[in-house]
Amino acid sequence: MPSKIGRYRVERRLGAGAFATVWLAEDEALESWVAIKVLADNWSHHPDVRARFEQEAQILRRADSERLVRVLDIGELPDGRPYLVMTYADGGTLAERIEAGPLPITAAVAIALDITRAVAVLHDSGVLHRDLKPSNVLFHTVRGRRRVLVADLGLAKEIAHASGFTVVAGTPGYMAPEQQVPGGGLDVRADVHAIGAMLFQMLTGRTPRKGGTAPGKGGTAPGKGGSAPSKLRPGVRGNLDRVVQRALETDPARRWPTAAALADALEGAAAPPPAPRRWPLRVVGVAVASAAVLATGSAALAQPTAEGWQRVTDASGVLSVAVPASWAHQFADGGWDPAAVGLPAGRSPGLAVGVDLTDWANPSGTSPGVFAGLSDAASGAVLPPHNGCARAPDRRIVIDGLTGRVQRWTGCGGTSTSYSEVVLSASGGRGVYLQIRQDDPGDRTDEVLRGVRIIRSSRTSSTGARPR
Repeated sequence: MPSKIGRYRVERRLGAGAFATVWLAEDEALESWVAIKVLADNWSHHPDVRARFEQEAQILRRADSERLVRVLDIGELPDGRPYLVMTYADGGTLAERIEAGPLPITAAVAIALDITRAVAVLHDSGVLHRDLKPSNVLFHTVRGRRRVLVADLGLAKEIAHASGFTVVAGTPGYMAPEQQVPGGGLDVRADVHAIGAMLFQMLTGRTPRKGGTAPGKGGTAPGKGGSAPSKLRPGVRGNLDRVVQRALETDPARRWPTAAALADALEGAAAPPPAPRRWPLRVVGVAVASAAVLATGSAALAQPTAEGWQRVTDASGVLSVAVPASWAHQFADGGWDPAAVGLPAGRSPGLAVGVDLTDWANPSGTSPGVFAGLSDAASGAVLPPHNGCARAPDRRIVIDGLTGRVQRWTGCGGTSTSYSEVVLSASGGRGVYLQIRQDDPGDRTDEVLRGVRIIRSSRTSSTGARPR
């Protein structure tokens, strides 16, 4: 191991490939860590390999984006080998994270979106990456926030010259079909395919096609667009399936036309279901509730709500919940699509009530509130995970003939914010999915659940949790 490379003190080797070795080193003048990529001795005298190595620095400097590894300096060792001084990514690689198994769905989509935006920067700079794969995706922490960086542009080429490539280059499992044919004519859609393959692997733990299987992993059967991730990973929504399959289309003309288009599609897949229309809070007190329910032929909601709590009912009059009055600032009652939690798609009664429903739609939000949605197949709901939270042991619950399960997440983002993901259902499967967000150390989940009411029909009394 060299003690110094240029003016940089070498700490240890980070990794090595066929063409280069990467060292961790300290920039003692600036008191920071850097990664130094040194061309292998056996390749340093090959003009084409040396030119490719130096071109990587030129491409990265030209693109100059926080989404790409940055070149900070270049130099040459006494023996003539060139080296690049680059950003040191302290969070490891995507390949290392995938080794532990599939990633949480929301995390996989977020990482894929970051990769796609980075690749869009390259494409805007007139460059095709050609070798996108998990080991070339790095994680770096800046001021406590994770950043995804795309690295290793050793095979990158000018898009303007892509149609004339005569040598097969890339990594099996991520290469587009046209990359495997010399002179196949490449464009930005080859990189789109690689991103789709990485997202497929993040979701399922496998690469999407036979012949492209990651070491130690089985591949899925080939086909138009590859298999749907949802066939291997319950909980993947249909819109995300479609985004991935289109990215993996065998025919480039059927893929997303650009990385920017893929980024837009991923944003749409990551977004929560469209929120119902919102109005100022319509608080339904005891007397008003009685009138509303009598109109449907049931007086069950005339039962009193606990002191200091407010009851709200959705627009259909079928579903209502009671919440602490301090949560009841905004209300939406226009329904929901149960496909959001893996149930059959459609429009069903649903409501949201909380302090700030705009903040509620933000995954990093903290304001308390409740979402409740009715479904004829609620027991099959796939409860969403919450990254950055600690999961408590799941528990079963029985309330007034409804059985269910409660999944509790606490300490979200190092704060007192918590989530309770709940499904309550009757023997026939009809029931309600609830998401309860709280912002203090206490837990009012059971109190909220005892205030849930479901009106079966105009001729039958309601069933559900007894209000307090």
